[in-house]
Amino acid sequence: MAGSNIEKITAPRWLLAELTYRCPLQCGFCSNPLDFSRYKQELDTEDWVRVFQQAREIGAVQLGLSGGEPLVRQDLEVLVGEARQMGYYTNLITSTLGMNEQRLEKLQKAGLDHIQVSFQAPEEVLNDQIAGASSFLHKKRMTQAIKAAGLPVVLNIVIHKGNIDKMRDILEMCIELNVDYVELASAQYYGYALKNRDLLLPSKEQLERAEAIAHEYQEKLKGGMKIFYIIPDYYEKRPKPCMNGWGSMFLTVDPEGLAQPCHSAKLIPDIEFPNVKDHDIRSIWYDSPAFNHYRGYGWMKEPCASCDEKEKDFGGCRCQAYLLTGDADATDPVCEKSADHGLIEDAVACAGQASSNAQVFLRNRFNSEKIG
Repeated sequence: MAGSNIEKITAPRWLLAELTYRCPLQCGFCSNPLDFSRYKQELDTEDWVRVFQQAREIGAVQLGLSGGEPLVRQDLEVLVGEARQMGYYTNLITSTLGMNEQRLEKLQKAGLDHIQVSFQAPEEVLNDQIAGASSFLHKKRMTQAIKAAGLPVVLNIVIHKGNIDKMRDILEMCIELNVDYVELASAQYYGYALKNRDLLLPSKEQLERAEAIAHEYQEKLKGGMKIFYIIPDYYEKRPKPCMNGWGSMFLTVDPEGLAQPCHSAKLIPDIEFPNVKDHDIRSIWYDSPAFNHYRGYGWMKEPCASCDEKEKDFGGCRCQAYLLTGDADATDPVCEKSADHGLIEDAVACAGQASSNAQVFLRNRFNSEKIG
């Protein structure tokens, strides 16, 4: 049943290159795999250039360079330069740790188009506490340098219980830094964020206060800095159209070369995802069972199969369905039509109830203790 009734397959538009899972930060909401330290055989420069070229040949136009922290890769400038020669619009997704003014200049000369900088909070102590590393002052300095270099800057702040009450201060910091765009992206509960969900999921009251402040600033800054505010899935009645549909627009390649329709898909155990070392991008995108698995609507169970909104949300997120129910074919429990929606209601009811003595599982520390 999976993959049946597929309409015409469109070409990928966005290639996300997860260059490495190495990162100096320890964020407890990181979406990297819990066992990321097992990923030791990163694609080399030649492999990545081949992936870029093959994806470009079938239609990819935007390239995201992410991680972990992509600045850990010493060949980053080479990869940016190769991508520019191919005609990509390149976006570096970074904490800026590993960047200085000289490296920024090299990246700009190589052809980098855009930088997205992550912050954890609007002031040093809280930012560095959440990040698990001293980083705030460096991030501010590099954001200012990026602006001075004339590159577009997006600030990305993952919103959760630990910083949501600082919403006004966050937006004032963004104004101070004179950035072009702000993404107030609520934590998505995969990876470490799911493990830490009780410590991260805000209460409804916190969410409503923060949302009102975000809307206030959107109105005040209309025509200037763009503010995008994304509320947690858990407070929606319908699921988001995850990645605009499985295998419809986004192609992710992980550090070891596994190709997926999103950065979390490989956690679904019954799908064998192809590796770019063994298959070319064209065959992966159009022909692989993995990428065709959830295309179309033939895989859907009820209530999705007969739902008049299935062409809007595609049944929601397959990864979230699997993580919460153990069944990747299930309706995303975020949907109030789902038989499993009670799981979401229970999580929301628990928001704010976690013990003050509870400890967040920090990314690097948890991994070293678990794997070491």
